[in-house]
Amino acid sequence: MTQLEDLTRGAIVKGILPNQNVTVIDTQWHGSDVVELTYKDANGQPYTELLLRDQESTLEIVTEGRPWSFDGDGGLLRLVSEAHRIRLAHLFDPLLAVHTSLVEPLPHQITAVYQEMLTRQPLRFLLADDPGAGKTIMAGLFIRELLIRGDLQRCLIVCPGSLAVQWQDELSQKFDLPFEILTNERIEAARTGNAFAEMSLAIARLDQLSRNDDLKAKLAQTDWDLVVVDEAHKMSASFFGGEIRETKRYKLGKLLSSLTRHFLLMTATPHNGKEEDFQLFLSLLDSDRFEGRFRDGVHNCDPSDLIRRLVKEDLLKFNGKPLFPERRAHTIQYKLSELEAILYQ
Repeated sequence: MTQLEDLTRGAIVKGILPNQNVTVIDTQWHGSDVVELTYKDANGQPYTELLLRDQESTLEIVTEGRPWSFDGDGGLLRLVSEAHRIRLAHLFDPLLAVHTSLVEPLPHQITAVYQEMLTRQPLRFLLADDPGAGKTIMAGLFIRELLIRGDLQRCLIVCPGSLAVQWQDELSQKFDLPFEILTNERIEAARTGNAFAEMSLAIARLDQLSRNDDLKAKLAQTDWDLVVVDEAHKMSASFFGGEIRETKRYKLGKLLSSLTRHFLLMTATPHNGKEEDFQLFLSLLDSDRFEGRFRDGVHNCDPSDLIRRLVKEDLLKFNGKPLFPERRAHTIQYKLSELEAILYQ
């Protein structure tokens, strides 16, 4: 422990000013337990301070070593080296999120995350694989990969209310991601009055946001690194009488698109058969490209750079076998009874 007697002219002392060392200029004793210390800070500004004997435990004499001496703290060196190694781990392991998660992803999930999504900076993408493809797994892998690379601190997942707990459980159990569900209690308990600003990993219910203007106003005051929308086809708009009819969910989608760098939409039914409605939906990802009134033969486009769509027949295991049994569809002929024919007519 440093004693007051150790504070001699020219000594470098730690513990007098926060986060910096000082150099002793002179000392003057007042009795045996108080010293008047004159020192200069890192900028050379002189100061005077009275130090008491009971402050000795907070002081430390710092000795300046030679640049190439080996008298540093080996434990701290190892800690810093390990932190730097972990930070660069993704450069040496291209599937780092896979190897640090409790999942065994299928080929189409790996290609989606590492070939389709991570290569896009920023990501504005529609993942439209058939039901059962494991879109939640793909989203979890993508989130974890961005976290490992230091590209994500704040993430918001918007999904139907019935799926919120399922999302939370999947991300926690398989990826160790502590997402918090936005509830009315959490909103009321917010210290700052804005729960979105206090939650870095959040799950919100689609209709809870779309129907509450106050919540949307608070949401508009925040920004996110990634927003994921599940069952995104619910955020639809349509043309009626030459005008665009935007639903509350669609307006929420436009708001979310403006608040985030990475925007991921997920749905198994992206197209309702109407090209004009589909392009309105795609405008959530790229408003400039799909802006303006739709006209047949003029606004047709190829959105393959914004969307990936795999049907169940395309999903394979690592051994090349189909993931799902073959679907065989055929039309069955049958004859209506007289009463059925009357009803039908």
